[in-house]
Amino acid sequence: MNKRNDWSWAIAAAVICTSGFSLVSAPVFATENAQERRGARDTKQDARQTGRSEKIDCRKANNKSNSACRKDNRDTRQTGREDSRDVRTGQAPKP
Repeated sequence: MNKRNDWSWAIAAAVICTSGFSLVSAPVFATENAQERRGARDTKQDARQTGRSEKIDCRKANNKSNSACRKDNRDTRQTGREDSRDVRTGQAPKP
């Protein structure tokens, strides 16, 4: 009976250690995940602002038709969304 008690304590200690490690890693993962989301959101917002500026400049320059300016704006925003995904997955955005 004494050996059984020794194993019980060992199992209990293992369970406590395992649960302690998982409790420590959860907040760290959540923080990293939030930072990735924040970085992706900032990248996307920068692309939106760049698209707005380019569209305004395009219309002021009057070099292209309005539809061509809109297409450039859509392309800029699409590139921003792709860069945002790259930031989120940990890849470097394309220059």
